[in-house]
Amino acid sequence: MSDFSEWTPELWQSRVATQQPNYPDAEALRRVVAALGSLPPLVTSFEIVALKRQLAEAATGDRFVLQGGDCAESFAECDSGTISNRLKVLLQMSVVLIHGLKLPVVRVGRFAGQYAKPRSTDTETRDGVTLPSYRGDIVNAAEFTAAARVPDPQRLLRGHAHSAMTINFVRALIDGGFADLHHPEYWELGWMQHAPLQQEYRRMVTAISESVRFMETLAGGALGSFSRADFYTSHEALVLHYEAALTRQVPRKPGWFNLSTHFPWIGMRTAQLDGAHVAYCRGISNPIGLKVGPSVTAEQLLPVIDALNPDNEAGRLTLIHRMGVAKVGAALAPLLDAVKREGKSVLWVCDPMHGNTEATSNGYKTRRFENIQGELDQAFDIHAAAGTRLGGVHLELTGENVTECMGGARALTETDLERAYKSNVDPRLNYEQSLELAMLIVRKRGSSR
Repeated sequence: MSDFSEWTPELWQSRVATQQPNYPDAEALRRVVAALGSLPPLVTSFEIVALKRQLAEAATGDRFVLQGGDCAESFAECDSGTISNRLKVLLQMSVVLIHGLKLPVVRVGRFAGQYAKPRSTDTETRDGVTLPSYRGDIVNAAEFTAAARVPDPQRLLRGHAHSAMTINFVRALIDGGFADLHHPEYWELGWMQHAPLQQEYRRMVTAISESVRFMETLAGGALGSFSRADFYTSHEALVLHYEAALTRQVPRKPGWFNLSTHFPWIGMRTAQLDGAHVAYCRGISNPIGLKVGPSVTAEQLLPVIDALNPDNEAGRLTLIHRMGVAKVGAALAPLLDAVKREGKSVLWVCDPMHGNTEATSNGYKTRRFENIQGELDQAFDIHAAAGTRLGGVHLELTGENVTECMGGARALTETDLERAYKSNVDPRLNYEQSLELAMLIVRKRGSSR
């Protein structure tokens, strides 16, 4: 094991930290960080170790990772309906993937902590008025007023509280049988009855239910593993005062654990080798995700891999490539070849969302379903040609009936976007589009083998 004896959660403060809030009151921030440090953790080290083991199995083709959820959670939507619908769509997608891929699925939610967002500019201008950019509810408010846009450290405490409420409700649902394969009707959304794909989905559920009953008949009784599902949380480790305050040592385990989430990731804008985010993440024992954009070269990527995973530990590092449909063909293959040639132990996951964002003529930020699918299709083919394995997918999605991404089964157009566009930051796949994409992954993965 590499020597991290000199590492502490505050080491990042000696490096250049980008994308951090500019808090006007340093003493107020200090008090909040101290308070966070005394609050109970949100996850356990046992869960973190279990996830790392499952990610290692995904890298060898024995599991498939489904990571999905909101682009940025909001405090206002920390309610039972929103949370249960988000959980439902991920469970339904995992059923499709399990049935089609014949593999266990690692379910990782982009929630219970995804309250911060990096921004391309520090300020936003509307009608001649310039204010600080909205950086997520854990930093400031979305309303375009001077007061709302001031970074407030008290929001760090609210972020912890809302994360705790979310993850506790998810755990209660799962422990109470919400994910029980004997009762998939629990997962249905109210508007699913009108979905074009509902019949195909119901056929899959019926086939799985019959398989469950057959297995239990052979076993002579109920199988407990069919009554619940493992579920993990993830978020971008962006606001480092928050992440460091929830980084702890635990009894009988060496090292440090970020106990705010199971699976933190480093975004593309904060992945500098000598930067604060890499300095922080290299010292924690969680599995780490790293977003990789189309401009990254092998010469840039390999040193970051070494910094984050110096022992080449299986399950430790997930590389989440997000290239865009127009760039993935040229940008991905050289990285796959270099990482493979150097013998690096990594899990490859595709994020087909972030490289395909565009603005419409009527002013909406959107993504085209055909481009999302196109990047995924190319990614499977490029991995197959390189002799590597695409082990998962990373999506921004919601269980709500939104109209934020164009295309899909209902062929949403620009004019449909204004009907139910709710995101404050990035456009998300709605329930139908998410389920359709899961079905298309199954078809593509089967043809790529």
